[in-house]
Order: sequence, then C-alpha cells, then structure tokens
Amino acid sequence: MFIPITPSIKPGIIRPFSSSISIESALPPSISLPSSEKLPLKLTKAISPFFAARSRASRDGDVKVQILGIPCQFGKMTNNATAGYVMNQTMLRIRDPKVSVAFYQDTLGMTLLGKFDFAEMNFSLYFMGYLEEGETIPEDKKKRSEWIFSRPALVELTHNWGTENDPDFAGYHDGNQQPQGFGHIGISVPDVYKASERFEELGIEFVKRPDDGQMKGLAFIKDPDGYWIEILSPKGLRDIAGD
Repeated sequence: MFIPITPSIKPGIIRPFSSSISIESALPPSISLPSSEKLPLKLTKAISPFFAARSRASRDGDVKVQILGIPCQFGKMTNNATAGYVMNQTMLRIRDPKVSVAFYQDTLGMTLLGKFDFAEMNFSLYFMGYLEEGETIPEDKKKRSEWIFSRPALVELTHNWGTENDPDFAGYHDGNQQPQGFGHIGISVPDVYKASERFEELGIEFVKRPDDGQMKGLAFIKDPDGYWIEILSPKGLRDIAGD
C-alpha cells in the first residue's frame, strides 16, 4: 500500500539533519500501522514540502519512498554508512570578490560566513550562506571553521588573486555555453514575481523572467561572473510532482 506523505516542514531556509517525524504522524487519521512498523522516519529539510512523496511501510520496518517517481529509501539511518554526510558547498570561481560578495549579500541576502586566504597559492575563499533568525557566527576561528564546514547549502566563491585587475582575463565558463556542464544554483523565495521586480529595479541581468517561455513562475538571473541563478518558490512548484 502506498501512503501519501506530506511532512509539516515550514518553508524557508533549508537545514538538513534537524527534522525527524514518525511514519504514523504523516498518515491520515483513518490509517494506522501495526506497532512493529511504527519506526521513526527521518526526513531532512532538504525534502521540501512541495515534493509529493509516497511511502510504503514494509514488513521489515524500512520505509520506501518515491519522490518525483524516483525510488528512495529511508529507515535504519543509524546503520547508514553515509550518516552525517552534508551537502556543504558549491564552488564558483569569481573575478572580483568585492563585486561578487556584494551581489550575494545585497541582492540575494546572504551573509559572508567566513573568508580564508591561502597566500602561498594566491587565492582566497569566501563562504556565503543564509543565517536563521537569531543565529550568530562563532567568534573563535577554529569553531567558526568547523561550523562553516558542517553547514548545508553554502556558496563558496573562489578568487584567484589578480584576476580583478587583469585586462586580458576573459572570465570563467558559466556552464551554459558549449560545451555545457554546470547549470545553475537555485534560490527559493516566497514570491518569484516580487523578487523579480526588485531585481529589475537593481538592474540585475535576467536570463529568463517569470512569464517567459513555457515554464511560468520561474526566473533566472546572472551573478557578476555570468553564473545562472534560478529563482523559484515552493508554492509555485507544488504541481511539479503531479497528482
């Protein structure tokens, strides 16, 4: 029997490894499971509420889940060899850190969580991310480093010294020209249209406005180095999972 699961996870900043619900808490009142099958189902906040999931509780207590038609399996997480893994960062090479850090701070609302200089190799790393309300950055350098490298979904901006002043520097490949590779990062916002109006006012370059093309309600903008950033909303993507 497949049972629809709609985890009650508040949309907003996505933070894995902080949410745990039981199978029975996600079931309709009319459906109950035998006590032997009432095992905890650990879900991460990386599975957003707009993804429709279907689960099946098997006799051995595992929970099989289909997300967008892709079979996944949850349960017995304590014995999972990848327990504790975190999708920590996506690295983008940038030309000018002053311009790029300002863009991710002022345009997208991120915070500079930490900067690391490697003088012997002539490059610096800037870690950008979202803070939850009331959250603060550790002052101790070692604690801050551990905190940064344990967080999910950061953008790591890598600056090779000198590119900002090099007139012959042609820039980096954005991944969307031939040969294609890297595509984009995505930012979830409450309202794509309001966000896009603000980006227009700020003079941000668009790849796609919300009503362009066949996929309505999605926007793509460019950062200062030309990398694409998808602007999406959880409510706007509810129908992507189908019925």
